[in-house]
Amino acid sequence: MPSASETTPLLGEDQCPKSSQGAIVPDFKPPQDELKAHSIFTRPQKILIVIIASLAAFFSPVSSAIYFPALGTLADALGVSVSLINLTVTTYLVMQGLAPSFIGSWSDRAGRRPLYIACFVIYIGSNIGLALQTNYVALLILRMVQSAGSSPLVSLAQAVVADMATSAERGRYISYVTSGAILGPAVGPLIGGMLIQSFGWRSVFWFLAIFAGVVFLLMLACLPETCRAVVGDGSIPPPTWIHMSWLAYRHRRQIPLNGPPMTISTSPAAIRPGRKASPTGSLRVIADRETSLILIYAGCVLAGYQMVSANLSEALSAQYAFNTFQVGLCFLPFGAGAFLATLTTGHIVDWNFRRLARIHHLDLRQGRQQDLSQFPIEKARLQVGMPIVGVGALSVLVYGWTMQARTPLAVPLVALFVVGWTVSSSTNSISVLIVDLHLDTPATATAANNLVRCWMGALAVAVMGPAVEAIGIGWMGTVICAVYIGLLPMLMLVWRKGPTWRREKREKWPMMT
Repeated sequence: MPSASETTPLLGEDQCPKSSQGAIVPDFKPPQDELKAHSIFTRPQKILIVIIASLAAFFSPVSSAIYFPALGTLADALGVSVSLINLTVTTYLVMQGLAPSFIGSWSDRAGRRPLYIACFVIYIGSNIGLALQTNYVALLILRMVQSAGSSPLVSLAQAVVADMATSAERGRYISYVTSGAILGPAVGPLIGGMLIQSFGWRSVFWFLAIFAGVVFLLMLACLPETCRAVVGDGSIPPPTWIHMSWLAYRHRRQIPLNGPPMTISTSPAAIRPGRKASPTGSLRVIADRETSLILIYAGCVLAGYQMVSANLSEALSAQYAFNTFQVGLCFLPFGAGAFLATLTTGHIVDWNFRRLARIHHLDLRQGRQQDLSQFPIEKARLQVGMPIVGVGALSVLVYGWTMQARTPLAVPLVALFVVGWTVSSSTNSISVLIVDLHLDTPATATAANNLVRCWMGALAVAVMGPAVEAIGIGWMGTVICAVYIGLLPMLMLVWRKGPTWRREKREKWPMMT
C-alpha cells in the first residue's frame, strides 16, 4: 500500500481532509463524484503540461527543417554531392516514422516520463556527435540516431493530452500541444540560415543540443507522469523515482510521515489498464479498417506538405536568387499560418463536438470523459477537417503555378500562408479523431499516424527532385491538389461507415474495446 509521502504533487494538500493539527487524515477515500472525473489536473496544470510537451515536440520537425539551409554547405564541407546529402533527409524521415512505433507502445504501459528521459538523452547526445563529426558516414548514421531520439516526442505529446483531456476539450489541447511540431518546419530554416550565415553549419547542432538540454531540465523539474496505466486519473502515486518530477520529489519529502498508510483509489474510473507493450502495436492500429483509411489520407496530406517545403529552398534560390537567410525568411508564412491554426482550429473542433453532443444528448459535464460508443465522432471531427483540406488543395495549386511563373513574391508567400493554415488545421482535426478511436493506447495510435505520414513523406521527398525537373513546380502543385481532392471519398466513407465499423468491432472483440 502506498504511503502518504507518495502523494502526487499536483494533488494539493487542500484536497485531502486534515485533522485539527493539520496532519493528513489516513484512510482517505475520495468521493464518488471526484472519482468519475477523467483527470484530477486543473486547467492551469494542464496548460503547464501542454507547454512542456509542445516544447518537446518541437525538436522532431525543427531538426529536419533547420537542416535544409545547410544542405549545400554540408556537401561542400564533406566533399560529397548534394544528392548524397539529400539521402540523409530521406533516412531521417524513415527513422522518424519507425522509432515512435517502438516508443509509443511502451509508453502506454511503462509511462510517459521514462520514455521522455530516454529520448532526450539520445537526442542531445546525437546533436553533440553531429556537431563534432567530420565525414559523411558519421553524418548519415548520427542523423538517424537524432531522428530516433526526437521523433517519439510528438507521439508522447499527443498521448499526454489524451491522458488528461476529455473528448469535449481534446481539440484545443491537441492544437496547443502540436503547435511546437507545426512551427518547427516554419522557423527551422530561418534559424538554420541565421546560424549558418553567422557561425557555420556546426552551430546548428550545437544550438539544438543546448536548447534541448534546457527543455530537458524543465521536463525533469515540472512534468508529472500522466499515463493512465501508471497513475490513473493522476491520483495514483508515481511508482518509482523516474516517474516523479523534481517538484513531486520535493512535495513527497515535505509531507509528514506519521499515521497509517493512506488509501488511494484504484477504481476503473481512476485508472485505465492498457494493453501489453509491443513494438507491433502500431501495425495493429494501421491494420484496423477505419483507422487505415484515415492514416493513408493524413499521410497524403503531409506528403504534399513535405514536397512543398523541401522544394521551397531550391525554388526560391532558382527563381529569385535568394541567399540562405532570405530563404529562411520565406518560410515564415508557413509558421504564421500554422500558428493561426493552433489558435482557431482546436476551438472549432471542440465547438462542433459540443454541437453534435447536444443533438445526441451526450453528457457534457466538465471533466467527464464522454461515452463515444454510440456517438458519430467521425462526423464531429471530419466536418471541420474536410472543407479545410479542400481549401488547402487549391492553395497548393496556386503556389505551384505562381512560383513557376515567377510572379511578385507576395503571391506565392500568401499561398504558403494558406497552405500552412490548412495543412495544420486538417492534421489537427484528423489527429484528434485518431486519438478518439484509440483512447486506451493514444501513444501507439499517434505513432502509427507518424509511421504512415513520415514514410509517405520520405517517399515524396525522394521523388520530388526528379518530378520537379520533369514536369515543373506548377504541375507538381497540380498533382498534389488532385491527390488531396481525389482521395476525399476515403474520409467520406469513414464519416458514413465509421460508427457501423466500430459497433461491429465491439461485437466481435468486446474485451478489446
